Amino acid sequence: MAERKKIFLLVFLLLILLAVNYNFLDGVVANLLDEHKTEVHVERIVDGDTIKAGNLTIRLLGINTPERGEQYHDEAENFLASLIENKTVKLEFGKDRTDRYGRTLAYLFLDVVNINQKQIDNGFANYYFPSGKDSHYNDFTNAWNECLQNNKNLCEKSNDKCSSCIELKSFKGQTIILKNKCSFSCDLTGWDIKDEGRKHFSFPNYILNSNDEVNVIVGNKSNYDNNLFWNQKDYVWTKTGDTLFLRDKEGKLVLWDSY
Repeated sequence: MAERKKIFLLVFLLLILLAVNYNFLDGVVANLLDEHKTEVHVERIVDGDTIKAGNLTIRLLGINTPERGEQYHDEAENFLASLIENKTVKLEFGKDRTDRYGRTLAYLFLDVVNINQKQIDNGFANYYFPSGKDSHYNDFTNAWNECLQNNKNLCEKSNDKCSSCIELKSFKGQTIILKNKCSFSCDLTGWDIKDEGRKHFSFPNYILNSNDEVNVIVGNKSNYDNNLFWNQKDYVWTKTGDTLFLRDKEGKLVLWDSY
């Protein structure tokens, strides 16, 4: 009997504690609900995938836009400004809340419109998931495929006579193999290979002869024979998935592939 009284007393004390701290608990619940979404006022557009909102620098998740000095950088920045500058947007966070530079990582929504995806829709960004694929991955890859069909901006196909000659024979580890399947030589000087992020490899003065292959290998060695070395200390292609974009010297898309 005494044990039962102790239990009743303990339950009673817990109920009082809950009643006294209701406002505190309510606040905790509210914070938990808002952990993945909040709202900010966009004060300034830094570039096509970065904004300033108060003391926050926010990097748009799931996309990568051209860097300053690259083709379509200004267009991407101006388009983003036309959508959200001086407006309030909702943030949705992914697995990581910040990057190594201290920037907040988020998807931006204006009403129900995913602003990040809009950059892909209009050919101002490629999709970019360095931390692994998330719930937006399929929507963003579908947006990229639709952009290719529309032949718009970054998705515009190359008209170079060699654009139909170069095929990707292998895309494994830190080595890619390209082959010239045509009956004539192709001048790849100034052609560019890019990953989903910021890493570029620009072909030096290079001719790929008919039916020849070239290996582009991540590393610091000197070029020799049919090997070209991409001067990176560690890696380019991430284990969690990546995309290769090959562009001609005019910046037009020759081919792309993902894993």
